[in-house]
Amino acid sequence: MTVVGSGPNGLAAAIAMAREGLEVLVLEAAETIGGGLRTRELTLPGFQHDVCSAIHPAAVTSPFFRSIGLLEALDWITPEASYAHPLEGQQSPIAWHDLERTVEHLGADGPLWRRLMAPLVERIDGVVDLTGHQLLRMPRDLLATTQFGLRTLMLGSGGVQHLFPAEEAPALLAGCAAHAAGPMPSLAPAGAGLLLAAHGHAGGWGYPRGGSQAIADAMVAELERHGGRVETNHIVESLDELHDSRVVLLDTSPELLRTARAAPGAYRRALSRYRYGSAVAKVDLALSGPIPWRDPELALSPTLHLGGSARDIALSENAVAQGRLPERPYFLAAQPSILDDTRAPAGGHTFWAYCHVPQGSTVDPLPALLAELERHAPGVRDLVLASATRRPADLASYNLNQVGGDIYNGELSLLQLVKRPTVSRAPWRTPIPGVYLCSSATPPGPAVHGMNGWYAAQLALKDMFGISALLDG
Repeated sequence: MTVVGSGPNGLAAAIAMAREGLEVLVLEAAETIGGGLRTRELTLPGFQHDVCSAIHPAAVTSPFFRSIGLLEALDWITPEASYAHPLEGQQSPIAWHDLERTVEHLGADGPLWRRLMAPLVERIDGVVDLTGHQLLRMPRDLLATTQFGLRTLMLGSGGVQHLFPAEEAPALLAGCAAHAAGPMPSLAPAGAGLLLAAHGHAGGWGYPRGGSQAIADAMVAELERHGGRVETNHIVESLDELHDSRVVLLDTSPELLRTARAAPGAYRRALSRYRYGSAVAKVDLALSGPIPWRDPELALSPTLHLGGSARDIALSENAVAQGRLPERPYFLAAQPSILDDTRAPAGGHTFWAYCHVPQGSTVDPLPALLAELERHAPGVRDLVLASATRRPADLASYNLNQVGGDIYNGELSLLQLVKRPTVSRAPWRTPIPGVYLCSSATPPGPAVHGMNGWYAAQLALKDMFGISALLDG
C-alpha cells in the first residue's frame, strides 16, 4: 500500500497499516520528511526554525500518539505558562498550565474563568473525543459534549467581551479563537478557542526539544521499526501513477482527488465546492538575545498572541474574512528557544510568528510584526540578526497542500467541519475503490495529533483486509 505525503497524518496512517503487518511505502514530494513538522535553518546557520507548526497542544492528548508511545520517545517540553497575551499599559494575562494559578492572576475575571474552564479540563478526554472526530456521530461523553457545546454557543453567538468584568480573560479567549482564522464571533472559532484553552490547563501547550521535526523523525522511526519505508523527492501528480497499489492513502489537498479520472462526477463536483480559507504570512527571526519584554513574565511563555484586546483581534480577523488587510494584524507567535537551548547558538534566540491575510496577498508582515513587538518590548529591533518571510504564494509553492497559502487545508467554518471535504459518516473513504483521504481536509481538521490518518487507516484496514484495528492506549 502507498501513502502520499509524510505529514503527521500520512505518517500516522502508514504506521497504523504497518503495525498490522502490511508493506507500506510513503511518498514525499519534498526532499525532507515531515509536511508541517519540518524544522530548518531559515535565517542563519545554527538557528533552527519550525517551518510550519511550532507548538502542539493537541499532541499531548492525542489517542493515536499515546498508543505508539510518541510522547515518551521525545524530550517533551511542557511550559508552566501555556500562552500569554501582551496588553498595553497593564499586566499581561497569562494562561498558566495550573488552572488555579491562572484564576488567581486574572483577578476579577478569575472566578468566571474557573467556571468556564474547569468542567472542560476535568473531562478533557471527553472533549477530545468530541472535537477529535467527525461531528456526525454519537459522542462517548455526553456530559462533556453538553458542557463544551453550551459554552461554544455562548461564546460563538455573542463574543467574549460581555462575559467578564475586565479585559484580561476576553483577550486570552480571543487569542485562542483567532487560531481558527474566521469571522468573530462565530461558532467554529469559539469552539477552537475553548478547546485550545482547555488544553492549556490539561496537558499543556507542549513542544519537543529540537523542533517539530523531532515528531516526524520519531514517527518515521516507528514506521521503519514495523518495516515501512519513506521515499522523498517523489511528486505524485496523478492517482494513475499509483494503480499498482491495492490501497492508497492521501495526506494531501482534495485537489488530487478532484482531478482524478476515476472519481465519479458527483464526487468531483462536491470537491469543487470545497472552500479554502484565509492565507498566512509568516516571519522567522534570528535574535542576538531574548526579547526584552516590559512584562518579564512574558519570557516564561513560549506561545504569545499579539494584536491588542479582544475587540482589536475580532476587528483584525473580520477584516481578513472580508478580504481586507487589517490595520493591526493579529499574530500567533512563538519563542521556543526560551526553554530549548538547541534552537540557536549560545546567547541567541529564534522567534516564529504568522498573521492571517487574504488569499493572494503580497504584503510583507515583518514591519507590522516588529511594530507590534516594539509596543511590548522596546528595543527588540536592535536584536534582529536576520529574518525570513514567507507570503501566501511562498507557502503554496513550498507545500502544494497549502492551497493559496491556507495552512489549514480548508476553511474552518461550522459547515466545513461537518462537510470535510464532503458530508459523510465516513468522510475519509472516497468513492474510488481503495483510495482514502487522510489529510487535515478530513475530520477532525488541522492540528498535530495524527487522528485523521488513524481514522482513514482504520477504515482501509477494515474495508480492504477485514482487519478491525484498535488503539492500544
